[in-house]
Amino acid sequence: MKRSSPKDARRVETADDIDELVSDKREGWRASPAKARRRQRRYKKRLTQEVARWADTDFDNGFEE
Repeated sequence: MKRSSPKDARRVETADDIDELVSDKREGWRASPAKARRRQRRYKKRLTQEVARWADTDFDNGFEE
C-alpha cells in the first residue's frame, strides 16, 4: 500500500472520499496513536487543499459541474 498523494485529489467526488483515500502505510510503526492521528490530519488537510486548488482551476477555466 502506498501513501496518499496530492494527485489523488482528482479522485475526490464527495467529502467522504477523502477519508477513504488517505492511508498511512506506516500507521502501525508510529510511536503513539496520537502521532498517527496527527499525521492523518496533515494528509487530509493537504488533500483538501489540493481539491480546492483543482476546483478553483476548473472554475476559472469555465468547467463548472
